[in-house]
Amino acid sequence: MRFAIFGNPSPAKSCGHELQFFNLLHSLGDEIAIDKRYHEFLTHNLGQDIPYDSLFEGNDFTADAVISIGGDGTFLRTATRVGSKGIPMVGINTGRLGFLADITADRITDAITRIHNGDYTLEERNLLQINMEGLPEGHTPYALNDIAILKHDISSMIQVATSVGGTPMITYQADGLVVATPTGSTAYSLSVGGPIIAPGTNVICLTPVAPHSLTMRPLVLPADETIHLDVTSRSHSFLVSIDGNSFSCPEHTAIEISRAPFRISVIKPAKGDFFATLREKMLWGTDSRK
Repeated sequence: MRFAIFGNPSPAKSCGHELQFFNLLHSLGDEIAIDKRYHEFLTHNLGQDIPYDSLFEGNDFTADAVISIGGDGTFLRTATRVGSKGIPMVGINTGRLGFLADITADRITDAITRIHNGDYTLEERNLLQINMEGLPEGHTPYALNDIAILKHDISSMIQVATSVGGTPMITYQADGLVVATPTGSTAYSLSVGGPIIAPGTNVICLTPVAPHSLTMRPLVLPADETIHLDVTSRSHSFLVSIDGNSFSCPEHTAIEISRAPFRISVIKPAKGDFFATLREKMLWGTDSRK
């Protein structure tokens, strides 16, 4: 197999097993292509002599599978670079939670050997797409987790007039609005009161952030709906966050959010149990009285 390898170039995100991982791929006879910036981090910062076949920059790569080494943030950034290439992804966790990058250091050998042997399943994940004028250079319009419309830190709440399928629905008066995929339902949306949605569910969730009215509850919509947003603010501006990457926009910037025209395939080397992951990673259902 040909693997394209991405990673977090931060010493704090090193798991200490990088050389073991690359030597494993080399011993299996797999072709190794490494993101140039990550390779420089491994060789210059960690002083490791990494076996590889080629280096690449930007989105100029092809592979049978993509491996992301880092936390969930690294996985999200890697997903935007994979984009519509249709290459399946797997994440090795060197961060904290590891909900997307869920292969821990002690499982690397077993997981990579399974992938090499074709012993894995694929989970298809929807992405969101934002259409708007003034998307800053370097920002992707696609989100695997969520697109959030937010007030500036020092601003009062914003008004987000929301239409679904061309029909006016509600004007949220809140600190913001999170539009999330099922994958993103366990991220920012969950922290502001949104529902947990199982992967593979074909929906989009709208969750207000600190709404001014208790009647403004999270809303789950079919994934093929198109959402139009018109934002007003006393500061005459607001923030757009695409998988955590934020930029400022003037009020009344027309925003359209819909399902992206492609999906990301996530590799699961072992039979996945979403609810077991919830219990393990988020202590879901744990009774603190015991």
